[in-house]
Amino acid sequence: MAIKKAVILAAGEGKRLRPLTSTRPKCMIHIAGKPILHHVLDSLREAGVSQAVVVVKYLPHTIKDYFNNKDCGVELEFVVQGDKYGTAAAFGCACGKFKEAFYALAGDIITEPSAFKKLSSAHQQEQSKQGGAQITAALKLVQNPQEYGLAKVKGDYIESFAEKPKIPTSNLANCSLYVFEPSVFSLIDKVKPSPRGEYEITDVLKSAKVRACIIDEYWLDMGLPWQLFAANEFLLSKMPAKNLGLVENSTIKGRLILGKNSRVLHSYIEGTVYVGDNCEIGPHAYIRGTTSIGNNCSIGDSTTIKNSIIFDNVNAKHLSYIGDSIVGEGCNFGAATQIANFRFDAGAIKATVNDIIIDTNRNKLGAIIGDKCKFGVLCSIMPGKCVGDGCWIGANVMVEADVPGNTWLSLKQDLVSRQVPKIQTRKTTQKN
Repeated sequence: MAIKKAVILAAGEGKRLRPLTSTRPKCMIHIAGKPILHHVLDSLREAGVSQAVVVVKYLPHTIKDYFNNKDCGVELEFVVQGDKYGTAAAFGCACGKFKEAFYALAGDIITEPSAFKKLSSAHQQEQSKQGGAQITAALKLVQNPQEYGLAKVKGDYIESFAEKPKIPTSNLANCSLYVFEPSVFSLIDKVKPSPRGEYEITDVLKSAKVRACIIDEYWLDMGLPWQLFAANEFLLSKMPAKNLGLVENSTIKGRLILGKNSRVLHSYIEGTVYVGDNCEIGPHAYIRGTTSIGNNCSIGDSTTIKNSIIFDNVNAKHLSYIGDSIVGEGCNFGAATQIANFRFDAGAIKATVNDIIIDTNRNKLGAIIGDKCKFGVLCSIMPGKCVGDGCWIGANVMVEADVPGNTWLSLKQDLVSRQVPKIQTRKTTQKN
C-alpha cells in the first residue's frame, strides 16, 4: 500500500545561503522555474502522496502566499514551529496528524520519486516482520563523507550515527528522508536538548530501531550557494523542450523551455535553458550553459548569460556579462556590468560563508547577489563575491570584497580641470 501522507520541514532559514535567504526561507529559493519546496512536492506527488503537513517558522508568509496561489497536486496544511528549535521539535509539530505510516523529510532535498517509492517498499517489508522497526531511513553512498551526517549499518539496520566526523567510519550519508510510524511521536516527546540547545531527530534515531534503505537515485542536500547549480542542472535535465512563447530569427542549439508570453528575438541560445513567463530575450542576447531565468525578466542587447540562475523581475538590457552566478529577484544591471567568474591562475575560487573562507572547489564561479540590487554602468564584480540584498553599486565600481545588504558603493574620482592649450600653427607659402 502506497504511503499517501508526508510531513515536510520548511522552517529553516538557511544562513549559509545568504544573501539569497535574507528575504526568503531556504526552501523558497527558485531553481528551474520553481521554489525548491515545489520541486519536493512534485516528487512526493509522483510517488503517490496526496496530503502533506508543512512545518514553517522563518518568514512563513512567503511559503503560504506562494502555495495559496498554486495548485501543486498535494493538499497542504501549514503548522508553525513553536519556541523549540531543531528537527525533532519541528517533526513533533505534526503530532496527531497521522494514523498510519508517513514520509518525513527536509523541505530542501532534491531527489527522485523512485527514492520515495524505494523507501516505502523497504518500510512495508519491515512492518511485515514481527517487531519491525518504527523508522526507515534513506542512506546514500557519498564520496566526501566528512561533509555529511553518517550512518553505520549492520545488516539491515543502522548501528550508529556521526555528524560530519573528521575521521569517517562510514560513507553512507543520512539523506534526511524517512518513513515514520505514528508511534515515533512518543519518542520525539522524550528528546532532550542537545549541547547546542536544539532538539535533534538524530537523538530519536539513536534511541530507536531504524531500518536502513540505501538509495542510488540522485540526491542533493543544498547547504551552500554554489550547490544550487547542480540541483538546477539535474532538474532541467528532466524537463522536455517547450515553447509557449515566440522565437523569432533566433538560433536554438540545445533545449529551450520557454514560458507563456515570452519572446526570444534575434538571439542565440545553446545548452539547456529555462525561460519563465513574460520575458523578453534579445535582440542579440546570448544565453548558454545550463541556465534558468525567472518570470518577467528582460535580457537585452548583446548581454550574455552563462550557466546561471536568474530569479524573477531581473533586467540586464545592455552589454552585460553574467556567468556562473545566482541573481536574486528584482535586480537591475546597468549597461556593460561585468561579473568575473574565472581567476587568472585558473585556481579554485574561494568564498566567504558565515565569516568562514571556504574553498568552493570550482574554477568557475561568479557572484551571489541578493534581491533588489542596482548596478551602475561599467561596474564589475570579482569571482566568488556576495552582494547583499538592496545594494546600490555605482558606475565604474569594482567589487573586490563581499558587500553587506543595503550598502551604497560609489567611486570618488579626483578630476583635474584645465583649459585646452591653444596650438600655434605655422603658415606655409606654396611655391610654384
